[in-house]
Amino acid sequence: MSQHAYTGRPRKRLFVVLIMASYILMAFIAWAVWRVSYLGLLEISSYLPAILGVIFTVLIFLTGFGILSMIGAAMGLPVLHVFQRQTYALINLLFPVAVAIGKIFGIKRRRIEGSFIAVSNRIIQNHGIKVPADRLLMVTPHCLQLATCPHKITRDPYNCHRCRGCNVGDLVALAEETGCHFFVVTGGTLARQTVKKIRPQAVLAIACERDLASGIQDVYPIPAAGVLNMRPNGPCYNTRVDMELVRKTVKEMIIPGTEKPRQPRFMNGKPVPRKDHDDKEE
Repeated sequence: MSQHAYTGRPRKRLFVVLIMASYILMAFIAWAVWRVSYLGLLEISSYLPAILGVIFTVLIFLTGFGILSMIGAAMGLPVLHVFQRQTYALINLLFPVAVAIGKIFGIKRRRIEGSFIAVSNRIIQNHGIKVPADRLLMVTPHCLQLATCPHKITRDPYNCHRCRGCNVGDLVALAEETGCHFFVVTGGTLARQTVKKIRPQAVLAIACERDLASGIQDVYPIPAAGVLNMRPNGPCYNTRVDMELVRKTVKEMIIPGTEKPRQPRFMNGKPVPRKDHDDKEE
């Protein structure tokens, strides 16, 4: 499989190591700030250095505990759900620091983003996050659509005629089968607008490393799982996705028994006759 076609299983350990390095760096900076300001604070009050030291110590301790919780979740170990939100907040907070450290050591941002996505997905899986089918939003970029397709789907993905030229028809069929929401977006702005409009309890995003990493952080605190697309023709052009992985992820995120199947509009390029009761509902 070519580099562009890689769907991959990025190694979680890369992001974990960079997060630990970020933690050590932040702890050192906190100590340096305390040490430099010590004499000045002492002149104001003999208690201020101790107070600042306690504050920094507590913050460093809580951050360290959060990192241990993140590592445990990434390794599949049981983690108290009370720390779930703190874990997400921590990885989002330290992500830019991890990228900066990686840049110093010549690690490509794409590798770090892929590892970040793998860690985030593992945490979601470990926490057992499940939502009703109609509260799950599945979103993908428009580059998944065949470039020569005449049917506009960025506002209405169900306008797809399912010619099987791309994976959009497969995703529409999955959304109809389960009753989850599905949208095709042209960029981050429209993706954020869609999340704001639908107000989902969880998101499944399909995109490249860069868009997934930024999207997962943008929708926080909503949990978002990511599936990397395949790029046999290069980035942002006639991309593909592993439908077996998408289906598996959707099933894992949906509460069993909450599926609400919908009748398709098109099948094999032809309109599907609507049932009478569906027409009445509309």
